[in-house]
Amino acid sequence: MSANSTRPGEHGLTAVGLDITRNERRDAPRGRLEVIGTIEHRFDQILSPEALEFVTELHDRFGVRRHELLRRDAEAAKAIDAGYNPRFLPETAQIREDPDWRVAGAAPGLEDRRVEITGPTDRKMTVNALNSGANVWLADHEDALSPTWSNVIGGQVNLYDAIRRDIDFVSDDGKEYRLGQTTPTIVFRPRGWHLCEKHMRYTNPAGLESAVSASLVDFGLYVFHNARELIARGSGPYFYLPKLESRFGARLWDEIFTFTEQALGLPHGTIRATVLIETITAAFEMDEILYELRDHCAGLNAGRWDYLFSIIKNFRDRGQNFVLPDRGQITMTVPFMRAYTELLVRTCHRRGAYAIGGMSAFIPNRRDPDVTQKALTQVADDKRREAHDGFDGTWVAHPDLIGTARAEFDAVLGGRENQLHRLREDVHVDASQLLDLRVPGGRITCAGIQQNVSVALRYIESWLRGAGAAAIDNLMEDAATAEISRSQLWQWVFQGAVTEDGMPIVRERVEWAIQKVCDGLARTTGDRLDDAAEILRTIVLRDEFPPFLTVPAYLDYLESPRQQAAAA
Repeated sequence: MSANSTRPGEHGLTAVGLDITRNERRDAPRGRLEVIGTIEHRFDQILSPEALEFVTELHDRFGVRRHELLRRDAEAAKAIDAGYNPRFLPETAQIREDPDWRVAGAAPGLEDRRVEITGPTDRKMTVNALNSGANVWLADHEDALSPTWSNVIGGQVNLYDAIRRDIDFVSDDGKEYRLGQTTPTIVFRPRGWHLCEKHMRYTNPAGLESAVSASLVDFGLYVFHNARELIARGSGPYFYLPKLESRFGARLWDEIFTFTEQALGLPHGTIRATVLIETITAAFEMDEILYELRDHCAGLNAGRWDYLFSIIKNFRDRGQNFVLPDRGQITMTVPFMRAYTELLVRTCHRRGAYAIGGMSAFIPNRRDPDVTQKALTQVADDKRREAHDGFDGTWVAHPDLIGTARAEFDAVLGGRENQLHRLREDVHVDASQLLDLRVPGGRITCAGIQQNVSVALRYIESWLRGAGAAAIDNLMEDAATAEISRSQLWQWVFQGAVTEDGMPIVRERVEWAIQKVCDGLARTTGDRLDDAAEILRTIVLRDEFPPFLTVPAYLDYLESPRQQAAAA
């Protein structure tokens, strides 16, 4: 198959045949997008009439498809809950077995990705990331961002300035942060398909209100304002795509990219995406996801923490064989995680795609040399394994880890920019290996319960105050690790798990642990600890399992447009 060949099966559509030109839609009924959030300093520059018109058109064209995708994902989750095991799909075997097709691959600025730093887009973090010495900065509007209105649009302001090298920051103590000469390539991560943006209101062409897609808002504003500027500066509009469950999510993004390129007058294939394989269902469709995005695809990333969360979430009601031990015992060397990462490298390199490793949670502490040394040792081991497995690059969460990660990849890469030549034909992974969740020596401990409660509670409290990445007990926690913590607690309670001392994990035991952690934390003016505890009790102790903790927390607890306007 060539890069532009027709997709097999009943969904066969080529990009060339899609109705995507603006002229063809000019006389069609149009929807309406209203901003109901407060307009802070320079927000009008990002929320310009032209930019909002573009985001509106994205909703007009793709909003219904998004809802259909979410329904499909929900049905797939119900099937797994009812006993279906994911598998390599027979209906897409033609894609997997065809040896000839390749993805677009690296674009300008993405040739060398050996170390990528991740983080949110507040102004200080933006300057620090761009001065970090990494090859790539993952500018994150997803798991590392608390989606307050100020963070979402303020982050777009910061990215606008950073791309034009017109950004600085002065801290409260007078320290100045300015850009150095060399900065990483920016890859922007919009929020996932499941999230909405409540500070906007969309009315479709039929006059009905529907949820505003956070994905389309984040993507649309970023690409509209920055695509041409990025290209002029020798880079391009590049994206990380989170939380995809299947090839259908990738197909929707590919059609959005194609429309956007035509709408903005960009050559086809200018937009490039790296997909995070962070759901168990996507792990069975890596080839298919690459194929759907092939004209726009740069690679795949092993999103390890969300992957663990996806496994727990999908198999939470499937019995003791699917109950995992303490989070700290689920390392990247346990068999099912090895199968997942090695399959990712093999799949990527067979198709000319980069394979990017995941993020170790350990971070240094400049005030504690022992903690720092432990973090450096752990990160070195992790990155050494990834480099030797054939990954082309990896993630870090702190600038002080870049040198350690780079040294491990330099030792393996030598003078090369990647390891695409390593096809890993020695790797053979079947469905049973991905689904065999046995962890040798794994156990659930009292300390594991306490850690999960502590991490989830403290992270949610931080998130409610607007900080989406939090250093907790010398680990970098984000929404994904908080999801692991709370979903394990729910599963342990409702599967009747027992700790290694023979004590059952019941609601009362977890409730006691939540109260104990609350009582042990220092209270400060304006903290959100009570709200965080209420959220955690709701998502851990009730029969209903929320698919994502960030959805009810965002809709019910994070600022509302009315609260925001009253505070302004």
